[in-house]
Amino acid sequence: MERVLVTGLGVVSPVGLSAPEFWKNLCEGKSGAGRVTKFDATGFDTTIAAELKGFNPENHMDRKDVKRADPFVQYAVAACGEAIKDSGLDLESVDKERVGVVIGTGIGGIATFEAQHAALLQKGPSRVSPFFIPMMIGDMAAGQVSMKFLTKGPNFATVSACASGAHAIGEALRLLQKGDADVMIAGGTEATITPMAMAGFCSMKALTTRNDEPEKASRPFDKERDGFLMGEGAGMVILETMTHALSRGARVYSELTGYGATADAFHLTAPAPKGEGAARAMKLALEDSGLSPESVQYINAHGTSTPLNDKLETMAVKTVFGEHAKRLVLASTKSMTGHLLGAAGGIEFAACVLSIRDSIIPPTINYEFPDEECDLDCAPNKAKRQTVTVALSNSLGFGGHNATLATKKFEK
Repeated sequence: MERVLVTGLGVVSPVGLSAPEFWKNLCEGKSGAGRVTKFDATGFDTTIAAELKGFNPENHMDRKDVKRADPFVQYAVAACGEAIKDSGLDLESVDKERVGVVIGTGIGGIATFEAQHAALLQKGPSRVSPFFIPMMIGDMAAGQVSMKFLTKGPNFATVSACASGAHAIGEALRLLQKGDADVMIAGGTEATITPMAMAGFCSMKALTTRNDEPEKASRPFDKERDGFLMGEGAGMVILETMTHALSRGARVYSELTGYGATADAFHLTAPAPKGEGAARAMKLALEDSGLSPESVQYINAHGTSTPLNDKLETMAVKTVFGEHAKRLVLASTKSMTGHLLGAAGGIEFAACVLSIRDSIIPPTINYEFPDEECDLDCAPNKAKRQTVTVALSNSLGFGGHNATLATKKFEK
């Protein structure tokens, strides 16, 4: 079975519109939170979010194509373009039938849905755009990326709420291991800072209401956490079989060694008791990798800053790692980026890869009040400089979807 290597990264996020900027700001503990500017949030319980700042889709797509693409697609195209360039992959010299795309999204084109629903109500059915459906549907990020870069290998979307991006990378791993492709572009994208999405999450009481202190609102593992902060953006990776990557002399970030996927079969939104579904996902990812729990130094936590998730994820890590849980770092970059929902798995896996490259673990910022139920090392408020040879990335979605990715320092 083919080994799989990470050779390129692309990120558009609330803390940076490129992978290097994203990583620099994560390591410096900078927050991407602020007041909602995309719409008038007056009357909403939550009036803050982590928006993209300064993103111009016309830097990545033709103006005509921009008008026919929902923001979640625009973000995906931008991140994929960066990842391809970063990998040094010459798409003109490879077999494009052996290059595939898997991109996850939790909600898809909700901005388009809202705009076209308003057109329907105000102007009637004849005024709904003929591009409404192809702009809105969740598979269109993967479809548009394949059309822009003319890739003709496996192409589909994963939709599993907050686990979507991680599932996309995991399924891309399987396709490469099976020999169905030589190169896969994979990750997640999301653009849900819209009135309807925000109102829905507010009604669930899922979002933080720390509106007076946006930059301090997302505080995973802190006792005063009160909900997650909405984010947006995309995170993509280029994955290649080791044979393909080494044959072209590719620069290698890390090896993607394992993937665990489980279901809680418990509740619409709440994690399973004691985080047992998340625990099984981590255990499966380690077994798939042939790695011991003791080999792991860093887990990029799902770490949403909600009362239940952080407590139960901590319990899950203790279940899998035992005494070693006290020696590893369980930190959450969502303290800075907010929660990118279906894109979270993409940007957080990128953070794991970069932590291996640079021997640094980004902090969990806004940690002020210790919680006895979240008592593992979360790299509070300051990045930790230490060797990282193995890292895990956890993504846990509404509906009980759990995915863990394992990556390690590459050695031939």
